[in-house]
Amino acid sequence: MCNFAEVMKKTVLLFAAMAALSNAAAQQDAEPDGQYYKLFSPLTFYHSVAQNQLRIDEADTDETGDAVDEALMNIYLNRPDLVEVTETEQQESGQLRQDIIEQPIVQSVEMVEQAEPMPAEPEAEPVEVEVQKPKFWKYKGDGYLQFMQNYVTGNWYKGGESNYSAVGSLTLEANYDNKSKWKWDNKLEMKLGFQTSRTDEVHKFKSNEDLFRYTGKVGLQAAKKWYYTLQALAYTQFSRGFKANDIRTYSDFLSPLNVSIGLGMEYKVEWLNKKLTGTINMSPLAVNYRYVDRRQFRNKNDETVDQFDWFPSRYGIDLDKHYLLDFGSQLTASLEWKITDNVTWKSRFYTFTSFHRAELEWENTFALRVSKYISANLFLFPRFDDSNKRDDDLGYWQFKEYSSLGFSYNF
Repeated sequence: MCNFAEVMKKTVLLFAAMAALSNAAAQQDAEPDGQYYKLFSPLTFYHSVAQNQLRIDEADTDETGDAVDEALMNIYLNRPDLVEVTETEQQESGQLRQDIIEQPIVQSVEMVEQAEPMPAEPEAEPVEVEVQKPKFWKYKGDGYLQFMQNYVTGNWYKGGESNYSAVGSLTLEANYDNKSKWKWDNKLEMKLGFQTSRTDEVHKFKSNEDLFRYTGKVGLQAAKKWYYTLQALAYTQFSRGFKANDIRTYSDFLSPLNVSIGLGMEYKVEWLNKKLTGTINMSPLAVNYRYVDRRQFRNKNDETVDQFDWFPSRYGIDLDKHYLLDFGSQLTASLEWKITDNVTWKSRFYTFTSFHRAELEWENTFALRVSKYISANLFLFPRFDDSNKRDDDLGYWQFKEYSSLGFSYNF
């Protein structure tokens, strides 16, 4: 404890001596002496310090140097363990900075009358940021109005008759896709066509194409191209349907009305480098509802007999009922194949099967685009329905075909 107290005392005396030297130098307007570096650098044993203390001859006195030497000598004698290196070791490691001792360091300060102004920062101009709401809905459609004319003279060697026909179609789609999991597709199809025939003495014209159909699907994505889907399908017609030289009505608005609801999965088709696209919907759980609004028709061919036939029976509905309800499974496929730049094939396949009946429809439309607004269509439609009356030649099969040329437009 004594040694520590003594060292602290001498240290205080050392700093006091340094302060006194600094004050003396300040009073004499002297520049700070570079010899002070020995007190602040790592403690070194300088040979000159010991030589100055032990010299006999008198020399010019240097108050600053003597004070520094005395302070260092005091440390050498009392705390030699604090000395880290000798002057000889320093010289072997490199030259000493003699310029610090001989020439004091003086900071040169240059005064200016006025400082240069700080560069002005450019003011930020307001930027208009437009944030567009994502478009989850997509709309599209197409339509056409086409005509067909056939003239045959009465003495044509193969027979036949002249006729005129026209058919119009309009398809509208509104599809929702949030680009995440959900989608909702809506499709409305409308077709109506009429024809005239010279041999038909009962009707001036009658419909040859009549369809009003809605297809809606709500899907939840299960995989990359698979969706859990709930599908609703409903279709009927616009006007009454007749046969040549027959006053009886064979179909009418809401007679029949077919509604199918199926729960299953849907696959998104992108084949042949995306030239063949569409969807295939498989519903193992489905319900089919068939409704007939028209109750009966009167056979006016025989005016002496007040005869009424039960209209719904033609569609497999039991006597005195207006509807037929079946549970089963269904398959629906809607495909479009762009065969070439001018030829496109659109196909719709639908089938419903239950324990009581089977229904199958396969619509095929081949479209040849002649120009931007002119196209020709070939329509083929085979159908199977064993709830109808069996035909002697075709059984339960039915078939429709027509070809036409006219105007078309996509939007």
